[in-house]
Amino acid sequence: MIRSLILALPLACIAFAAKAHEFWIDPETHQVAPGGTIIASLRVGQNYEGSGYAFLPPRFRRFDFAVGDTVAPVDGTIGDRPAVTMEAPGEGLMVLIHETTDQIVAYTELEKFESFVTHKDAAWTMESHAENGFPTDRFREVYSRYAKSLIGVGHGAGDDQAFGLETEIVALENPYTGEMADGIDVELRYQGQPRSDAQIEVFEKAADGSVTISTVRTAADGQATVPVKPGHRYMLDAVVLREPTPELAVARDAVWESLWANLTFAVPE
Repeated sequence: MIRSLILALPLACIAFAAKAHEFWIDPETHQVAPGGTIIASLRVGQNYEGSGYAFLPPRFRRFDFAVGDTVAPVDGTIGDRPAVTMEAPGEGLMVLIHETTDQIVAYTELEKFESFVTHKDAAWTMESHAENGFPTDRFREVYSRYAKSLIGVGHGAGDDQAFGLETEIVALENPYTGEMADGIDVELRYQGQPRSDAQIEVFEKAADGSVTISTVRTAADGQATVPVKPGHRYMLDAVVLREPTPELAVARDAVWESLWANLTFAVPE
């Protein structure tokens, strides 16, 4: 079990949670029988609740599934909702992988940006914002999402891995076959390397739909342990804030860039 700092807060106390919208892959069920149908939605929302979005190729750079050594595109028709409806490709651990195109959020007041970056453990951006002379009333941020979901098909055996995303969360243990009593070990990555001393937000959903939010922090090796409970679903989220490249800044008229890593899975009863 990897040592990490854990801060648990009940949902009712998370006043800042409404200031950010996560993006995640939300399977109808995280465990499917061999030959069964996998149904999953793409969601944007807060507190592990959100609206489902359609299968729209102009909105993503990558949408794949992986089982073992096989990685292939998710097939779909423009407008499909849920975004994923497919026959399970074989027994084992299946990973859905989704990378969006760049999107824009516009700020009209600095306080909203400050609330967001403080929530996402990137308060350092405020000093940099002032030093760079960025606007305080009208400015833009470009953002992209890097979401994965773990689905156990049949025996569910197999391993998650890094899939070359700009930022991603990798499960170092299989929640469907591993021993979860001491939590699940994960690794946070950025530009192909472990990301140390970084916050991962943990959304835990019980069978009755209630959600608890906590955070863990990665160690020097980019790893952390997330406490888990049988019969619960989990969404992990971590955000990188950075200045965009000069080319991207000009193309999207943005002074900041955020990259969102997300991982969903469930822990069996």
